[in-house]
Amino acid sequence: MEALNTRQVQDCLEQVAAKMIASKELLTHADQAIGDGDHGIGMARGFEAVLAKLQSEPFSTPEEIFRKVGFTLLSSIGGAAGAIFGSFFIGAANGLKGKASFNSAAYAKALQSGLETVQARGKAKVGDKTMVDALAPAAQIALANADKNLDEMSTLVYQAAEQGMKKTKDFIATTGKSKTLGERSLGHADPGAISMALILSFINEYINMHE
Repeated sequence: MEALNTRQVQDCLEQVAAKMIASKELLTHADQAIGDGDHGIGMARGFEAVLAKLQSEPFSTPEEIFRKVGFTLLSSIGGAAGAIFGSFFIGAANGLKGKASFNSAAYAKALQSGLETVQARGKAKVGDKTMVDALAPAAQIALANADKNLDEMSTLVYQAAEQGMKKTKDFIATTGKSKTLGERSLGHADPGAISMALILSFINEYINMHE
C-alpha cells in the first residue's frame, strides 16, 4: 500500500480508538503494578470521547483528524497521560501540515513531530521508563524507512515500538508517578509505553488489512 486517504485515516483512528477502549483492563493491570491503576480508565475515557468525535464530524485532511484526536485526549483523559498523549497527536498533526494523504513520508514526519512535541512538554528521554521509550525508536525507524511502502514501514514502526516498550521492564522509573517505586518498578513495562505500542500496533493492523 502506498498511502491512506483522509477517509481511511479517519477509519483507521476510529479503529484505534475502539481497540484502545477494549484494552482498558490490560492497561489497568499494567498500571496497578507500578502506578495507581487509573491509566486504563483514563485512556478508555479519552478514546471513548475520540470515537464519538470521529464518528460525528467530517474532516478534510489527515492533519485535521490527528489534531482533533489530540485535543480530545487532552481535554478528556486529564492528568499527565492526557497531556502527553494529547501532545503526541497534536504534534503528529503539525507534522502532517500540507499532506493530502498519509504515506510513509507523512507517517515518519508525524511520528518525529509527535516525539518532539512530547519531549518538549514532558522532558522525558529514552531510558526514563515512559512512552518515549516506545515512541523514539518507532520515529527513528520510520525516518530510516520513509522510502518503503506504507504497509512495510508501518510494520517496522510497530515492531520498534514493541521492542522499546519491552525494554522498559529493565529500567527504573525516573519520572512520573512510578518514580517513587525506585527499583520496585523493575520487571514491569511502563503503562504509557504499552499504550504507545498499542496505538502503533492498531494503526499497523488497519494499514495491513487494507493493502
